[in-house]
Amino acid sequence: MKTKLVLLALLLACFLGILSGCSKNSHPSLKVAATSVPHAEILEFIKPKLQEQGINLSIITVEDYNIPNRALQDGEVDANFFQHIPFLNAQMKDFGYDLEDLTAVHLEPMALYSRKLRNLNELKPKSTVAIPSDPSNQARALALMQQQGLIRLKKTDAKSNVLDIIDNPHQLQFIEIDSPLLTRSLDDVDLAAITTNFALQAGLLPKKDALAVEDAHSLFVNVLVIRKGDEQREDLQALKMALTSPEVKTFIDEHYQGAVIPAF
Repeated sequence: MKTKLVLLALLLACFLGILSGCSKNSHPSLKVAATSVPHAEILEFIKPKLQEQGINLSIITVEDYNIPNRALQDGEVDANFFQHIPFLNAQMKDFGYDLEDLTAVHLEPMALYSRKLRNLNELKPKSTVAIPSDPSNQARALALMQQQGLIRLKKTDAKSNVLDIIDNPHQLQFIEIDSPLLTRSLDDVDLAAITTNFALQAGLLPKKDALAVEDAHSLFVNVLVIRKGDEQREDLQALKMALTSPEVKTFIDEHYQGAVIPAF
């Protein structure tokens, strides 16, 4: 009798395991590493849409930029959403990661702010301009100023710096400052190039307060990144479609009020 009970218990455990396995297969988990704002918030917005397709989206929130690509390379997550292509390219070069971007999603724009000017036409000769000291954001700032006709660069890429300026008709005086300190410089300079995350912390909104804003054609659009060779996975294609849907575009426009710009 005891033996029969043991066998019945084993059969029941096996049966429940089979059911559990079926459940997992019909509702696969898709793990995505993302920074909290706005990336994880956007992923949370599309989570129900993916659930309707039988995909359980698991969002792993991280703030250390060095973690998500390593986790993706090591197979700990299926995708990540936190970076722009210049950063991805630099990480692949430095660490040998075999990754690729699947789709562009949004831009957290660089913008030009001033407490002394109402528009860029008021710039005077030898006006002072604060720009980020870190290479990638300095390149963004200079590209934006070239787009506005303030300077001309001999090259426009993710490594452009002040030494690449070949035409400076206003004789602008550039001051390189650490990005977190740029908002504090606004009282001391005529113009400052500041990224959205630090602008928001200082109560500045690109759409409302900026004199010029980086557009969605920027090199620094944030992308969904996967391992090379995974691009045909149905769950990742579903994630791509969800992230670039009209609903997400509306969500970004309404929720972030120009501080984040759809790039699709």
